[in-house]
Amino acid sequence: MPRFFVTCALGLERVLGDELRAVGARDVRAARSGVGFSGDVRTAYAVCLWSRTGSRVLMPLAQVPVTTADDLYQGVHEIAWEDHLSASGTLAVDFGTDPNPAFRNTMFGAQRTKDAIVDRLRERFGIRPSVDTQAPDVRVNVRVRTGKATVSLDLSGEALHRRGYREQGVQGAAPLKESLAAGMLLLAGWNSAPGSGPLVDPLCGSGTLPIEGAWIAGDVAPGLLRSRWGFTGWLGHDSGTWAALLAEADERAERGLAASIPIMGSDRDPSAVSLARANVARAGLKGRVSIEVRDVSELGLPTGCLSGLVATNPPYGERLGDAAAARAVYNALGARLRAGFPGWRYAVLSGDDAHAEALGLTALSTFRLHNGTIPVRLDVGVVGVGLAAEAPASHVTRVDDESGGIAAFENRLRKNVRRLGRWTNRAGVTCWRAYDADLPDYSVAVDVYDCTDGVRRAVVSEYAAPSEIAPEKAARRLDQASTAAASVLGVDPADVHLKVRRRQRLLAQYEKVADTGTFHEVCESGARLLVNLDDYLDTGLFLDHRITRGLVADLAKGARLLNLFCYTGAATVRAALAGAIESTSVDMSNTYLEWARRNLELNGLDPARHLLVHGNVLAWLARAGESVHDVVFVDPPSFSSSTSMDATFDVQRDHVALLTAAGPRLAQGGTMVFSSNLRRFRLDQGAMERAGFTWEDVTAQTIPLDFARNPRIHHCFLIRRG
Repeated sequence: MPRFFVTCALGLERVLGDELRAVGARDVRAARSGVGFSGDVRTAYAVCLWSRTGSRVLMPLAQVPVTTADDLYQGVHEIAWEDHLSASGTLAVDFGTDPNPAFRNTMFGAQRTKDAIVDRLRERFGIRPSVDTQAPDVRVNVRVRTGKATVSLDLSGEALHRRGYREQGVQGAAPLKESLAAGMLLLAGWNSAPGSGPLVDPLCGSGTLPIEGAWIAGDVAPGLLRSRWGFTGWLGHDSGTWAALLAEADERAERGLAASIPIMGSDRDPSAVSLARANVARAGLKGRVSIEVRDVSELGLPTGCLSGLVATNPPYGERLGDAAAARAVYNALGARLRAGFPGWRYAVLSGDDAHAEALGLTALSTFRLHNGTIPVRLDVGVVGVGLAAEAPASHVTRVDDESGGIAAFENRLRKNVRRLGRWTNRAGVTCWRAYDADLPDYSVAVDVYDCTDGVRRAVVSEYAAPSEIAPEKAARRLDQASTAAASVLGVDPADVHLKVRRRQRLLAQYEKVADTGTFHEVCESGARLLVNLDDYLDTGLFLDHRITRGLVADLAKGARLLNLFCYTGAATVRAALAGAIESTSVDMSNTYLEWARRNLELNGLDPARHLLVHGNVLAWLARAGESVHDVVFVDPPSFSSSTSMDATFDVQRDHVALLTAAGPRLAQGGTMVFSSNLRRFRLDQGAMERAGFTWEDVTAQTIPLDFARNPRIHHCFLIRRG
């Protein structure tokens, strides 16, 4: 199935991935400033028509190794352009590159690409296509990175944010890009569900947010007004499929717009209001979106509406050219929200942290985005939940900055990175813990994931703050820690993933907290493994078990492995690559077994020799027959009360019964590796002796250097039958 790639603004990858899945895209994988997917031409057309946050839909044709301009020419010349472009047609080339001596001049790269295409078609047909940079039949996209040029067709033509409701050449002051406006609303959870309440934008400018909000609520395809696409002049274009998609979109819009949700915009500038009303009319929303002249200080609660969403893009200096005036606008907005909109959700875009603080509210979520080339911050929250202060917003201060706390955190993290960085380089460790609640005021864990796509990503996990710590202070510290981690680790802020974990929740690693479906590939001792940095509190790879997995792999060379509570199968993959002749991995989660299957497949391992079994481990052990294994790895949860179990499981209470049940599956002379992450775990030595087991405590040998300051992170034992 063909692969496609959709570009987007930095920070919108997650919502774009959701959009792609909604139109039937498969194997959706996020990257920096874009998302890849598998699908047919219909799926690609649907993305063009329905993506609200994407920018360009690219269909890769070839990946060409390049070190010189001649390499580029030759590689592009070998592509069968006669299948895509008429010799009498028109083309344009967009060319981008990372630092590369051969292509410092992108115009030169575009020229060589164009030459290769027209030369091939002229050689075959005696005529050549011409260049049309404005409205070509085919737009070719070339991106050079790390010595390879990816050559694609741009199916979108113009960028997708050009919806068609703006008058040509008329933008208004500091326009909000349509794709970012839609991304703001989607990140804030805006939809057309009953009870969502109205959408209010008190600083609407040219009306982008109200229009995008109305289209989302009304199920209007964002590409429905466009008359030209990048695929219409492509020789592979399927006009019948496209016509069917348009007809379906028309029907959906007619049904969706029939259900009216109040959407209101206002602005103090009469010329902006006039422009917004014209845009609303061109968007087909006249009578459905109201735009009024009103200062933000006059903002009032819509009649009869107890809840809804206030979403806005206040001027943050780029529009006013006056930082003090910008802060005053944020201050006034925050004051009106606190005074008149309790319980309402809000989504406010800020130019920097100072603007966000002037708002006087503490967000439940903060997203680092880009409005064109301008870095911006989106705060999403609920008015009255996590309220920073009832004092005037101008008095809101960063307590931790004043006390030097964030500086101490940054210094400690930098020190850890210097110390551990040398070790990770020597040992080839690519996923490691850089900080683990070293300082009481910053009770977070910072984990580094150097992924195989060349991008460094970080996960900042906040341990739940004690009750005496005000929620707004905890939220501020998490935001500060995220910013500092990005700086110290050299990670783009969009690649810092935030999580809140609670120590008292024994099943925390299995909780689903998001639904992005985004996986990244990492490498551990030659094993290729998938991690998910968003959807669960743990990522699919327990970093403190790195040495334990190596121990299991060493024991399993030339042997048969049984992996109980296998989770995502990382230990199984390590063992199989080390030479295990066969393995059986058991878990009662279909989600994690599918993850394990993908990990096995990623490493080219034979599924006939490495079996995955869905089931309750204790029930499976009771009916496993006479099968025996040379190595048994037992890594149970600390506690489980799954509905698929007849009773609860408590590792402290039940570990002897579990190991006794697993004993018959252990071959004579074999070894059982037992691990527990319960901090206060104690092996019941008397019961183990009565059950006929001998054991060796190897906990100290299995604690990695990056977890050395927390030696109770897990317990590990080698167990044999006496």
